[in-house]
Amino acid sequence: MASGVQVADEVCRIFYDMKVRKCSTPEEIKKRKKAVIFCLSADKKCIIVEEGKEILVGDVGVTITDPFKHFVGMLPEKDCRYALYDASFETKESRKEELMFLLWAPELAPLKSKMIHVSSKDAIKKKFQGIMKHTHTCSCTHKCAFWSFVLFF
Repeated sequence: MASGVQVADEVCRIFYDMKVRKCSTPEEIKKRKKAVIFCLSADKKCIIVEEGKEILVGDVGVTITDPFKHFVGMLPEKDCRYALYDASFETKESRKEELMFLLWAPELAPLKSKMIHVSSKDAIKKKFQGIMKHTHTCSCTHKCAFWSFVLFF
């Protein structure tokens, strides 16, 4: 079921910037986003970037010691969100980076918000071509499960 919710151009630009890794200067790398959270606009017609809800690569190790823990802490307890997280992990063979898409729909979120977010998920996923990992989480336990998902798949 499509909701008719649109995806803002800025959301698409941020996804592209996170997905495509250009040869960059150290200063440009520091400005790259490690994580970003998206929300619905006030009129519920467009998916937009949530103001102040991002982690920059340059913040990791400087002002943020554990980027995933910080990211999880940015998710609201009583409302839904979409998010992108640039996960880094190591396998036996090599170091890997995966861009993950997350639909956060906590148990305490209003039913209407859950319905709009779930029915709008396809609109944003269509814009995020090439993401191999995506998940829908709904509790703190699921937040931990998401991290396990990132590490083991």
